[in-house]
Amino acid sequence: MSSARRLVPVPEGYSLSRTVGVLRHGASDPTCRTDASGWWFGQATPDGPATLSLRRTDDGVEAQGWGDGAAWAVDNAPHLLGCDDDPAGFVAHDALAAEGARVMAGWRVARSRLVVQSLVPAIIEQRVTGKEAFAGHTRLVRRFGSPAPGPGADLGLMVPPAPRDWANIPSWEWITSGIDRSRAETAVRASTYAGRLEAVADLPLVEAHRRLRVLPGVGEWTAAEVAQRALGDPDSPSFGDYHMAKNLTWALTGTPAGDDEARALLAPYTGQRYRAQVFITAAAGMRPRRGPRMTLPTHVPSRLHQRR
Repeated sequence: MSSARRLVPVPEGYSLSRTVGVLRHGASDPTCRTDASGWWFGQATPDGPATLSLRRTDDGVEAQGWGDGAAWAVDNAPHLLGCDDDPAGFVAHDALAAEGARVMAGWRVARSRLVVQSLVPAIIEQRVTGKEAFAGHTRLVRRFGSPAPGPGADLGLMVPPAPRDWANIPSWEWITSGIDRSRAETAVRASTYAGRLEAVADLPLVEAHRRLRVLPGVGEWTAAEVAQRALGDPDSPSFGDYHMAKNLTWALTGTPAGDDEARALLAPYTGQRYRAQVFITAAAGMRPRRGPRMTLPTHVPSRLHQRR
């Protein structure tokens, strides 16, 4: 079995968990595991399936891969670890952003370059609660993915279907997984354009967003989810998310409000708006909840919110 290894230098104070944790889609995500040694990922790379281990050391992060895609996974590790990301240009315009920058100093924006592997879970997460979306993604990966190569299999780690293989999942399997027809069709459509979508990772960010949003069913929120994980984009805040705008506006003004207000508040951070969102909400925490918790649908998901 192919294997590869490298040591990736990282800045002093770097946080592996904060940087790569965003790649995990819920605690049950079978493509991601953590243990005492670090983080493990099952990846559907352009060269084939891979297990990627990331372990923090005194000298950096040790990346080790197994499987046909091992060399690609290890070569790409500096991008995934956010080594392309430079927060030095961030200027705080309020006390919360400054405090968040201090608290989150070790965080970098990840760039996995696995566009479809980020896009399909984001599509599944549209318009439904996270709990329901994570359960649907987990079920499909366990049924149609493959055990991760090498030591990943012993951890129960899975590699998701290859980018083009999501289109081969029967329609009733999507329904059984709690994913309605609209989201399933969007995911299948994305899979049929896998080649062009995977190439987005090497495009300028403006063109990358344009190509993502040309796909019917992929809007601003979904494109931002991909940009935050696969493209290393520090300027893709989560507009359209059920909680983000409310949390951010409450943090900065004391009153929860919608996307229009959040856009205005983040405008001074243009070019760094996602970074500002993370810093501000990290410093402020979640707004107080006064209403009843959102309940899960019992059959076809209802329109709980409009993120796409």
